[in-house]
Amino acid sequence: MKPVRLSAAATLALPRWAIFALGLLYILPGLIGRDLWKDDAASYGIMWTMAHGSLDDWLAPNIAGLPALDEGPLAFWLGAVCIKLFGWLVGDVMAARISTIGIFVTGALSVWYTAFHLGRRADAQPLRLAFGGQPEPDDYGRTLADTALLIYLGCLGLLVNSHETLAVTLQGSLLAYFLYRAVRYVEAPSTANAGLIGLALGALTLTRGWLSPCTLMLALLLCTRFLDMPAGRTLRDMAIAALVALLLALVWILPAATLHPYQLSPVASWQRWNLNQIGWPSWHSLKAFCRVGLWFFWPAWPFAGWAIYAWRRQSRLLHIVLPLSFVGALTLLVLLDPAPESGDLLKLLPPLAIMAAFGLPAMKRGAINAIDWFSVMVLTMIAGLAWLWWIATLTGWPAQLAKNSARLAPDFQSEFGMVAFLVAAAATIGWFVLVHWRISRHPAVLWRAVVLSSGGLILFWVLMMTLLLPQLNYGKSYRSVARHIAANLPNSEGEGGGCIATNVSPAQRASFAFYGGLTFAGVKGVQCDLLLLQDSTNLKDSREVEQAFRGKHWLLLWEGRRPYDREERFRLYRRATVPAT
Repeated sequence: MKPVRLSAAATLALPRWAIFALGLLYILPGLIGRDLWKDDAASYGIMWTMAHGSLDDWLAPNIAGLPALDEGPLAFWLGAVCIKLFGWLVGDVMAARISTIGIFVTGALSVWYTAFHLGRRADAQPLRLAFGGQPEPDDYGRTLADTALLIYLGCLGLLVNSHETLAVTLQGSLLAYFLYRAVRYVEAPSTANAGLIGLALGALTLTRGWLSPCTLMLALLLCTRFLDMPAGRTLRDMAIAALVALLLALVWILPAATLHPYQLSPVASWQRWNLNQIGWPSWHSLKAFCRVGLWFFWPAWPFAGWAIYAWRRQSRLLHIVLPLSFVGALTLLVLLDPAPESGDLLKLLPPLAIMAAFGLPAMKRGAINAIDWFSVMVLTMIAGLAWLWWIATLTGWPAQLAKNSARLAPDFQSEFGMVAFLVAAAATIGWFVLVHWRISRHPAVLWRAVVLSSGGLILFWVLMMTLLLPQLNYGKSYRSVARHIAANLPNSEGEGGGCIATNVSPAQRASFAFYGGLTFAGVKGVQCDLLLLQDSTNLKDSREVEQAFRGKHWLLLWEGRRPYDREERFRLYRRATVPAT
């Protein structure tokens, strides 16, 4: 017996304007007005170098001369193209983030349409009521699609990564698109659908290597066998998909391997990086996955787990078999990674959110109400703390919060921003209106259980990216340090006189090149007369220079750091002229 019993009144779809407004509130804060932070500055540095560089920079990604040959070039190509097209209009940083908006829209639409097609299938429909009144298949599919999208937007892991110009962000959206194409292929096997599956796999290969595409292809093949699809036709179509994926990957592999940009071997380095992503499962990987996944996949994983349990007595259900197969295969791939990254978990979110949407209708009303009250209390408290923190930075009250703010961001001068205040106030009022609607009307619609979780998370993000954004920029950006370094650069001429040798991280290198216009040693490398050194204030001045540049003589020109970081230190040196003896 099917575990879901619903009336047509419970399947009212969200108004389209509400979905559009939620999407805008979700993605735009954090893109507009935010400086380059250390988390995504390195990726932006690759895009910026490509947009203002030569063909070699597009074939061998680098950050102002520092090779960055891991992952793949597709995400950086998209950002560089946007800089080329829109940089003159909105600035290079915002132009690169236009690609981030497109990536987010692709992922969100793919999740919605995947859940819609799965939800209107006959095997996913709720029980027929004795006297009628059950929802129509399309209405039920739309409601499940709205629910899946709200769960997807409510996941903490997506919020952390979706506003950054990272390859893992594109990987997550492409995985959602692959899932959609896989569903369409199972519903209507054809050469065209197989080719579109190959398009998704090829794009994934150019984004983060070939391990994930190969894993997804094998998982899809196993699903088709479990669903008793014709083996001969399936194998032929999957061969077509693999061929399309290979042809797309060759768009970069062939010219990069034959032209040897900057006398480098980017494809060989990319292959080594791919092979280094797989090893033997370890206790460390398992602990990291469980520890990070607990919050990264919230609130999708409880609903997805319940879906598996609730539908356990049904067999060969596409809405369970397909997402579960991909979650299992990708989880195994993450566990085999010797050094897993939290951002790599993004590729698990789309199938988890879709499966979670099918678990929600089977949950008891008491569990749904508990989730609602948890969301209301916790998220309202967090929003209140954000407002209090902002008030404290402006007025000095409450005193303890003002003291904490001054300790975290010394010398930061807070100013009242009218636009930021109005946006934050409107979002807060909207939150209370949403809570009042949920509590007073007790709506029967299916997505009522997750609308508060998603809405509260969006409210928190809006408050952070409006009221607290100036303080976050002050602490997390290298803009001020870059400008101080640029102001202390000597006027140098001749080979090596204008370039800087450095040991700073890729993110810092990108920030200094963009904000300060610093010219670093290129990919080929030359002897530079300037040295930018990053170390810790706990080290003696001479020891680090002597270890890194033994036998050379340097004169200190400038020393400084970010006010937010009391241990990190930067020093600018010039090569001393040694008189001939």
